[in-house]
Amino acid sequence: MTDNTVSDEKGAVDQLPVQALEKYFAAHIEGFRGPLQVSKFSGGQSNPTFRLETPGGSYVLRRQPPGKLLKSAHAVDREFRVMGALADSDVPVPRVLHLCEDRELIGSMFYVMEYCQGRIFWDAALPELDNTQRSAFYEEMNRVLAALHSVDIEAAGLSDYGKPGNYFERQFERWQGQYRASELEPIAAMDQLIDWLGGHLPPDDGRVALVHGDYRLDNIMFHPTEPRAIAVLDWELSTLGHPFADLAYQCMQLRMPADSGNISGLMGVDRKALGIPSESEYVARYCERRGIDGIDNWAFYLAFSFFRLAAIIQGVAKRAQDGNASSKSAARLGAFVDPLAQLALDVIEKEY
Repeated sequence: MTDNTVSDEKGAVDQLPVQALEKYFAAHIEGFRGPLQVSKFSGGQSNPTFRLETPGGSYVLRRQPPGKLLKSAHAVDREFRVMGALADSDVPVPRVLHLCEDRELIGSMFYVMEYCQGRIFWDAALPELDNTQRSAFYEEMNRVLAALHSVDIEAAGLSDYGKPGNYFERQFERWQGQYRASELEPIAAMDQLIDWLGGHLPPDDGRVALVHGDYRLDNIMFHPTEPRAIAVLDWELSTLGHPFADLAYQCMQLRMPADSGNISGLMGVDRKALGIPSESEYVARYCERRGIDGIDNWAFYLAFSFFRLAAIIQGVAKRAQDGNASSKSAARLGAFVDPLAQLALDVIEKEY
């Protein structure tokens, strides 16, 4: 993780029982020794994440938020499993150290992983870099995504990591259900989008890959000085699914305004002037790496990505109302649901 941390606060999601953890870690993590200092990372909206500092080194603890959770949400055990499975793959991940499924210790399930020292970029335009560097970082993101979708699922021990059947049909039902469960008020654009998606689900084409579910610039840690990814983070939405979902989700984000809540987009940005590939160039490079001639139904995949993100954000807003959101900015995110749905409808109107 980055050094973007804050001291512990009084909210339930920000407190950890330090003395109890010191004793627990000494018994369950090889080489651990206290005393332990804890600080909470300020970024992120979902699973509260903490930096643990000891005389012997630093760790990262990632927990479920306390309180009532939506079904299948905040799956830190799945994060732990998938990162462990990818340890020897071409996909860079932190080394995971321990999963605690006993919710009594800190009030929810959690895991501990190594602390990676590197850079996380929050602005998709990469203003810190020059044109050549920007091109190299986008090329690296593309390489890692293609590597992820090329993972041998059976060899990695992940054959049962997702359900069989039409991925988009399954995901549509899941996120429609979670959106309705967290709906605070009717949003006409979301209702219209849900109706359209439900009537235009593509047939299952048989493509199955390990998908990240939230693949984006700020979920990738890069080497301190090189355009090389050293850790892909935040795997809670990962599953077995359709690889184009990850690709469209990343491209969807880059279509968004520069400041869209906790996502930075490139809407209105002259990519060529910055050395950043266009969407068509980025997709073509991915297809080249994967041995694919092209992608049909691209507008559906983009529209679905907007819908899914809107449903996720609605869940964050609902948790904020219920008082168990991880970030203080969570309550404001609800305002982005309608604009996201409108962007999806615009894609459908212009590109379908």
